[in-house]
Amino acid sequence: MKKSAFNRILLVVMVLTGFIGHAQTKDEEAVQHTVLEYFKALNEGNVQRIVSVFTNEGAVLPTGAPTAIGTKGLKGNYQYVFDNFGFDLKVTIADVMVNEDLAMVQSSSKGTLVIKANDEQVTEAFRELFVLNKINGTWKIDKYMYNQSK
Repeated sequence: MKKSAFNRILLVVMVLTGFIGHAQTKDEEAVQHTVLEYFKALNEGNVQRIVSVFTNEGAVLPTGAPTAIGTKGLKGNYQYVFDNFGFDLKVTIADVMVNEDLAMVQSSSKGTLVIKANDEQVTEAFRELFVLNKINGTWKIDKYMYNQSK
């Protein structure tokens, strides 16, 4: 009997202190799904699909390259990227934070980058930060920034 009461108290303390993670909300799941869709489109090299996960005013802030803003800018950016590179990245989502119609996702990805000009395969690792907006009930990427983690 004492062991059962102790286990219940321990469980309550663990939940209250955050030791046991909380169940994801529907918004957190939807936000995570949007980021996973981004990586699926990136690995497929699909310009239309990748642009579809962004807001109309969305922006990509790449390291060492100009910021791409809006649907037209994103299409141009990703067309250039996919013409020159191929991707096989696996993403790990570290953190999802949602506050009403605004969300942030921190992730990391690792895998292979193919330089199409010489068919060179390079192992890469990146860190990513996504800012998403909920528009008409759908989560879309509004800002995306990444850098190499090596």
